[in-house]
Amino acid sequence: MILVCNLYDECCLKNLIANHNRNAQIGACYGTLGDNLPPPTEVIDLLNKNNIKRIRLYNPNPSVLQALEGQQNISVIVGVPNEDIISIANDLTVAQSWVQNNVVKYGNVNFRYIAVGNEISPLNGGSGIAPSVPRAMINIYKAIYGAGLERKVKVSTALSVEILGNSYPPSSGVFKSEIHTFIAPIVAILAKTRSPLLLNVYPYFAYVSNPNDISLDYALFTSSSTVVRDGQFDYHNLFDAMVDAVHAALEKVGGADVEVVVSETGWPSAGGTATTIGNAKTYNSNLIKNVQKGTPRRPGKPIETYIFDLIDENQKSPELEKYWGVFLPNKQPKYPLTF
Repeated sequence: MILVCNLYDECCLKNLIANHNRNAQIGACYGTLGDNLPPPTEVIDLLNKNNIKRIRLYNPNPSVLQALEGQQNISVIVGVPNEDIISIANDLTVAQSWVQNNVVKYGNVNFRYIAVGNEISPLNGGSGIAPSVPRAMINIYKAIYGAGLERKVKVSTALSVEILGNSYPPSSGVFKSEIHTFIAPIVAILAKTRSPLLLNVYPYFAYVSNPNDISLDYALFTSSSTVVRDGQFDYHNLFDAMVDAVHAALEKVGGADVEVVVSETGWPSAGGTATTIGNAKTYNSNLIKNVQKGTPRRPGKPIETYIFDLIDENQKSPELEKYWGVFLPNKQPKYPLTF
């Protein structure tokens, strides 16, 4: 019989909360939508050779997880695919089976987070799945607890900044009112379990959608002066402003202590507006330096961050989506980047 923890049992919580230290060591997202990608064992070698100690997987790909066995120096975010969420939410035994088959089975993989879904929202076509996300998070959490892994593996979900109803200035950040019944229980779960919110942050898309009001320098971390002054806070780059808008929104729904892990960010090198190798290099190089110091709203707290993407994925669409990789499929870097 597997014992599970009641998420809202304070006595139980005392036993599960551990000091889950994070720093701003930069990771990368390992997508696999390509027909010319190197095999997982070579990708893991590429990670080690380039000092990439954290990766995000969008699904529990068995060949990738097998390649990660014994690589304790590489911590892993593994995703619960969106299509699995409803069944996991509706049946604890399904969640327990998922954890057994995709986490416990790989006992020598250094799992860090489980991301229950990616960018699900009631507003972006995910209305059928969205109501199930909080319950799926709880069931995955219970399964993790039942497996004795609650001190090692945190449970979260990855959301887009598009869930914000307002983001300017950052201190006015607030979640869209129409998704309150979706976001409030998620934040409550994260606060209770002291888990971070996984957040996909893309200054690139903000810039290309509004180039008249957002300068390229502001998006690329290259502005030499304050661009946005928000009370006591000065913003020199859009990334910090976007993250702090989410911090402000979290504070307004009882998530003041919920930390943000940037689970995706990057800049494409081809396929669209302002997509050059130079701009991709500038963004990612400056990103790595910038996240070490935190944001104006939370200074001195480095932001754990994952660059999208590790390797170009040629089976993605539209065309722009094929060119986010830091490396080419032949494992050669597009530009110098120090992790």
